Amino acid sequence: MTRALLLVAVLATPAFAETLRSGSFTLELPLGLQAGAAYVPDQNPLSADKIALGRLLYFDPRLSKDGTISCASCHIPFHGFTDPHPTSEGVGHQHGTRNSPTVINRLFAKEQFWDGRAADLEDQAKGPMVNPVEMAMPSHDAVVQRLRGIAGYAPLFKKAFGTEEITIDRVTQAIASFERTVVSGNSPYDRYQAGDKDALSPAAVRGAALFDGKANCRTCHTGFNFTDESYHNLGVGMTGPKPDLGRYEITKVDSDRGAFKTPTLRDVALTAPYMHDGSEATLREVVEFYNRGGNKNPWLSKEIKPLGLSPREVDDLVAFLESLTGDVTGLEPPPALPK
Repeated sequence: MTRALLLVAVLATPAFAETLRSGSFTLELPLGLQAGAAYVPDQNPLSADKIALGRLLYFDPRLSKDGTISCASCHIPFHGFTDPHPTSEGVGHQHGTRNSPTVINRLFAKEQFWDGRAADLEDQAKGPMVNPVEMAMPSHDAVVQRLRGIAGYAPLFKKAFGTEEITIDRVTQAIASFERTVVSGNSPYDRYQAGDKDALSPAAVRGAALFDGKANCRTCHTGFNFTDESYHNLGVGMTGPKPDLGRYEITKVDSDRGAFKTPTLRDVALTAPYMHDGSEATLREVVEFYNRGGNKNPWLSKEIKPLGLSPREVDDLVAFLESLTGDVTGLEPPPALPK
């Protein structure tokens, strides 16, 4: 317990949920998720008041320069906490170059962003606020001053942190706390694994076997959250004149050129378009991309190779991926924001 809170998994209802305990707070996880894999920093234990504050901040567009963009503008709850466009629109109708990754199940990860440049969710929350093509605030101090000018926030910070002081660290700790409660499980696949053999269609059952075998998906989409949280070059965007080099820009390690984080596949049917640049519109296109062996380039990950899937096997694999759509928490926006 040197850098993260010890999280104890207790079976609340056999085959239905595990319980995550963080300090005095308890979070019931849906079927299929593993509390022991959760990551909550020691310095930011969960609490009901902090989560409630973070939810308000997540949906509040006043954290942006012109009051039009919130976290929820690009990580839209009813679109799998992503954006239905290849890249999201920020202040002044500006667009970045990367697709918005999902917030779902980020409880089970440390490094954030497609390139892993943020050490944790707290660090990640700081970036968009001052990114000129996202929320475009001139500084984190400006974010704090904006919130200090909203009288209704001070008592909520006091409830969450013990005093009314508003700091950027407290802002991001609250947002991260809310985001750690955005989880998805109890999918048809989870229920099938728990013994309900009617939960999956025959096509999805065949797709599950392909996922673990011929299609080689488990190599990177491992574990209960279907991600190794590592970085791989699939060749996406590498044929352009100035390709996005992804993880390489953080590590400067040559083998990381064009490598991006493996996303979770939970609720993947809700999070189109796909890839770090939003270049694949449908799950079928994604499967066919992998079936071709990605896009060849000098840094293509060794795991990526042609699969030889038949058209029916592609259908079956898509059916399996659709079966990973589960019950998601945190969907509803707050009824009102502080004034």
